[in-house]
Amino acid sequence: TLPIPAQKAMRKLGQDMRDARLRRRITAQLLAERAGISRLTLSKIEKGDPNVLIASYVSVLFALGMVQRVQDLADASHDLTGRALEEE
Repeated sequence: TLPIPAQKAMRKLGQDMRDARLRRRITAQLLAERAGISRLTLSKIEKGDPNVLIASYVSVLFALGMVQRVQDLADASHDLTGRALEEE
């Protein structure tokens, strides 16, 4: 099972993606079609289901016009701990 902080992060991601869809006034069915996934998979994503493939999450972000944010998830410039250890 996923650690609790990771579960919370997944739920927040799903909720944020749902909020982005609603702000754009896109139906769940239309977003699922644009992302190339089923409506059921989109529902799971919006609930933060950790068993859904990351590619499906990225497809939805792409369909929402937010895929550029994925590129920075593990970017070294944001890894303060890793950079500190590297400098030691």
